[in-house]
Amino acid sequence: MKKYLLAACLVALCSVVAVAQDGEEEGTKVGGFDKSKLFFGGNFGLAFGNYSTLVNVSPQIGYRFNRYLAAGAGVNFILSSYKYDFGNINQNYKEQYGVTGLNVFGRFYPIEYIFVQVQPEANYTWLKYHFYNGEPDAKLPNKIVPSLLGGLGAAIPAGRGYFIVTANYDLLQNERSPYGNRAFFNFGYNIGF
Repeated sequence: MKKYLLAACLVALCSVVAVAQDGEEEGTKVGGFDKSKLFFGGNFGLAFGNYSTLVNVSPQIGYRFNRYLAAGAGVNFILSSYKYDFGNINQNYKEQYGVTGLNVFGRFYPIEYIFVQVQPEANYTWLKYHFYNGEPDAKLPNKIVPSLLGGLGAAIPAGRGYFIVTANYDLLQNERSPYGNRAFFNFGYNIGF
């Protein structure tokens, strides 16, 4: 069922792209590719501490077809590590988690600055545990994990772009999903060309 839902979303996004392409009529350009409708954004985050590290580089590029529809694609790269210190060398360990993947997204704007977003993803994940008591490191098998993010957001005009705020939820709920089983928020900025 989840595979069919993911496939349906991808077909729907491709259909939106195909419908949005128009030709020229009597020497006047009515549609087609318009560079000014491109936008670039995504997530970028760094956090460093004594017990944890996080690196997130997940750029996206999109195209605003008209007042109501936008779509695009991006890549995901997240690397995190966390050191668990229980005060006893026999219980302490370090967890290293990584994600790399691809995504596509579609946005529908029912109101000018408010949008509903769907974002199917395929992420390759890995997880490793390093024990400080001398036990050998443990790894979970590397795996491709599908996610289907559904969300509601706002695009607030600012300068040459928009501040983007979204509330998202992974609808597929795979046990290895990088998004967990709760809603999460993204904050960013989309730059127009």
